[in-house]
Amino acid sequence: MPNFSFDHIAISVKDVDESISFYKKVFDFKEIANTASTSKTRWLLLDDKIQLHVIPRPDFKVVTNKAVHFALSTKNLVSFSEHLEGLNIDFSDWIGSVNKDYVRADGVLQIYFQDPNGYWIEVNNAV
Repeated sequence: MPNFSFDHIAISVKDVDESISFYKKVFDFKEIANTASTSKTRWLLLDDKIQLHVIPRPDFKVVTNKAVHFALSTKNLVSFSEHLEGLNIDFSDWIGSVNKDYVRADGVLQIYFQDPNGYWIEVNNAV
């Protein structure tokens, strides 16, 4: 069996500009060239290799729940939580308590929030 590594996440969004702005503002992701096509899909770089592909679908409605999410990790979750508060972005613990974090049984601290299209994002300190 070959080895695998994570390459990218792709999300469908109503407004690409709004989503790109959100992910840049919240995570400071860098926009990179879409080298796959000349479509209006835009790409963001999460780290040196992993990408977020933002695909325009103006008539698409996201229907999901918190169990369907992607997770990012940071060493300083407290500082990131303060950053979200400064941007007036509410976050919650797993059960939905607003602006409250949650400590998993393994000691990892985590929060959840949604992007403008309703996608759930977990940020934790599992680094």
